[in-house]
Amino acid sequence: MPGSQASAGHLLRLIRNGEATTRGDLQRATGLSRSTVGLRLEQLYGAGWLRDVAGTSTGGRPSARIEFDPAHAVVLAVDLETRHARAAVLDLAGTVLAVRSGGLLIGDGPVAVLDTLARWFAPLLAEAGAAPTDVCGIGLSVPGPVDFAAGRVVQPPIMPGWDAFPVREKMQEAYAEHVGAAREPGPVPVLVDNDANLMAYAEHRAAHADCSAFLLIKASTGIGAGVVVDGEIYRGIDGSAGDIGHIRLHDQPDALCMCGSYGCLAAVASGRALAAQLSALGVPTTSGSDVSHLLAEGQPDAVRLAREAGQRIGEVLATVVTLLNPGVLVLTGDLAGTPFLTGVRELLYQRAMPRTTANLDVVTGRLGDRAGLMGAAALVVEHLYAPDQADLRLAALAADRRHGAPV
Repeated sequence: MPGSQASAGHLLRLIRNGEATTRGDLQRATGLSRSTVGLRLEQLYGAGWLRDVAGTSTGGRPSARIEFDPAHAVVLAVDLETRHARAAVLDLAGTVLAVRSGGLLIGDGPVAVLDTLARWFAPLLAEAGAAPTDVCGIGLSVPGPVDFAAGRVVQPPIMPGWDAFPVREKMQEAYAEHVGAAREPGPVPVLVDNDANLMAYAEHRAAHADCSAFLLIKASTGIGAGVVVDGEIYRGIDGSAGDIGHIRLHDQPDALCMCGSYGCLAAVASGRALAAQLSALGVPTTSGSDVSHLLAEGQPDAVRLAREAGQRIGEVLATVVTLLNPGVLVLTGDLAGTPFLTGVRELLYQRAMPRTTANLDVVTGRLGDRAGLMGAAALVVEHLYAPDQADLRLAALAADRRHGAPV
């Protein structure tokens, strides 16, 4: 394992993956000398990223086993919806330590929304027994397309005022103002991604990690898809992959969508569309969450419309499934109850070729309303502790120590 492949960050990856759990394992996996492995581990222990646990004995003295320490830092995660938000503190293994939810209108714009979220953080950290200096990063899930590299939302139909706004920088600024200094040298790292992507990432890791092609559909106020291929989120060229809510339906030319176009799937089968249809029938409804409440009560019109919405989405998914050939399709969101699932199955299996669905499991999500939070947190952890990023962070921490800064 020559060059950078033997860096401290790469040793950390071997430890986190369970490929090497002792110093001897690391020597064998990397070809490094005992002293070099010791120096690399010294960096990782010095950062507080590793811990020793008792090993098992095979007759001689047991070797100490090395593990990644998920308690050495925390992540702040936010799941932002159109009328509601959740924020949480999680450890690095994804355990939720504290959570808060409340009404928050995305239409109020990014400055007001991000400032409000930042005000939630200090009480959440206190509840979790964590300090601002324990925070290694913030993950933010949003209901719109995201340029992941830039940390900006791109032309989001249901997020007025957010297009091209510097979400990452504003979140860092609001965090510093309302919470204080984070663990990292410099501004706290902030990662922003689409909600369906992050829900797919979390659901895949939690229950379907052996599935190499995974698809999640979120049907709430809008409709979106998240795709995970070989364990990684597939975003497309500029973050627009999975935006199936804006696929045009041939027989709905008069259905006006929030994006300004006519005939989009979201204009016919989303929670927002069903709310409008129910209101027209004399059942006052304003959002996907209202539709969800009606479905829970068994309201007949809501049940019928949810099944019809599932059929329209199933019709589109026949093409998506044929193209991607996933092993698992997860349905989640406000609409994802039995009527909706029934409708999806009816049209999907009717329209798709039997071969493309022969090995497909169609299921509902397991993580419920915490999927977005858990996906956002996992994204931050996987980014910050990936080999190259870990090496950069270790170098920054070492520089801070040399200059006498607290770590």
